[in-house]
Amino acid sequence: MKKSIILLLSFFALGANAEGEKTKAVYISPGVISVDIIHNGEVVKLQRVQDRDNELSGFYQKTTRGKIQPMHPFTPHAVETIGELDVIDYVKKKSAGDDDIVVIDTRTPNWPVITGGIPTAINIPYTDFKKKEKALEIMEDKLGVQVDDTWNFTYAKTLVMYCNGVWCGQTPAAIKALLGYGYPAAKIKYYRGGMNSWKSLGLKTVNL
Repeated sequence: MKKSIILLLSFFALGANAEGEKTKAVYISPGVISVDIIHNGEVVKLQRVQDRDNELSGFYQKTTRGKIQPMHPFTPHAVETIGELDVIDYVKKKSAGDDDIVVIDTRTPNWPVITGGIPTAINIPYTDFKKKEKALEIMEDKLGVQVDDTWNFTYAKTLVMYCNGVWCGQTPAAIKALLGYGYPAAKIKYYRGGMNSWKSLGLKTVNL
């Protein structure tokens, strides 16, 4: 019986290549091949590319871009730097209906068109956060900040923010602007690896 269960699990962990031959699945984490996510009202299967011959191509092949961002660029602010499994966890919660989470692609609008974005994310360019009046409008309309005579961050949402990668300064610029307005550091998560790391792992991207 035990041997049958093992064989059955092994079967479900196999995919098929173009010739119909069985190949080993590419896992997100132990025991997890894919996660169903709701993005713009449609179900998206968040998984890594299952073709084991797949290689990184295009824009992210070049190794000389930008300047390497520190792991914790917001000292002494308590902004947490997170990795892919953390991002996926937030994406799952967002997809399941947690409206207190906002996944933000901070790149200028051409980038999500070129490379795609992370499922459930919305594009708010970092340049918008640097303009005080525009930032105020965004925080009130999308990020749970209440505005009367002063800004009330009691119900501020948890922000998962990313850009192109460890060499990209767009998300750090956006976060620094938000901190300057008083946004709670504990409610901001910095995905430093960004699209470069996401793509390098073959993870699913979508149109934002």
